[in-house]
Amino acid sequence: MIGVEVATAQQVAVTWLRRAIAERELRPGDRVGQEAVAARIGVSLIPVREALRILESEGLVTYVPRKGYAVTALDLADLEEIYRLRALVERDAVERGVPHATTTDADALDRAAAVCRAAADAGDIAAELAANRTLHFLLYGLAGSDQQLRLIRMLWDSTEAYRALYYTTPGGEDEADAAHEAISAAVRDRDAAACVAALDAHRERALAVLRGVLANH
Repeated sequence: MIGVEVATAQQVAVTWLRRAIAERELRPGDRVGQEAVAARIGVSLIPVREALRILESEGLVTYVPRKGYAVTALDLADLEEIYRLRALVERDAVERGVPHATTTDADALDRAAAVCRAAADAGDIAAELAANRTLHFLLYGLAGSDQQLRLIRMLWDSTEAYRALYYTTPGGEDEADAAHEAISAAVRDRDAAACVAALDAHRERALAVLRGVLANH
């Protein structure tokens, strides 16, 4: 019973930290005060420490000796390398999965896109990020490879702290909405080439925004 309670508290801590980073309550480079987090969410220090170890393995936080954990701050070279790797592995997933997509798959993408748009209209960035993630991983999951999904998830997690910025820039939400519609339409037509093109343009637009953010910092 105790083990279940600890695991539950750990998940609460992981969820809260991810949300705080996505909504930029904790920004890249910010120190994560373990005692403050524990008090904020009503758990002990142990699950917070375990949660931070999980986020460290995902690249979302970094441990600095004698200073503790901080939200990972990427430089432009790191960001561009991650997006380059994403382009390679995501293209492979799309090319293998989209030709075998069903109407049910396309419908699921449409629903995720609608949730993403509704969250944007409501100004709920965390919900928008979650819906966006759902849509993309439905797409990548069409290839049927758990190992590939795990790799893509690792690459996504390492830039989560920056993804929210894209959705708060002028035109970001509208561009994402249009990209999601294009992706869904390509899946419905089983057109892998069109899907790759829409995905590449979507990714490059986000990267261009993030280049500007890092340049300003």
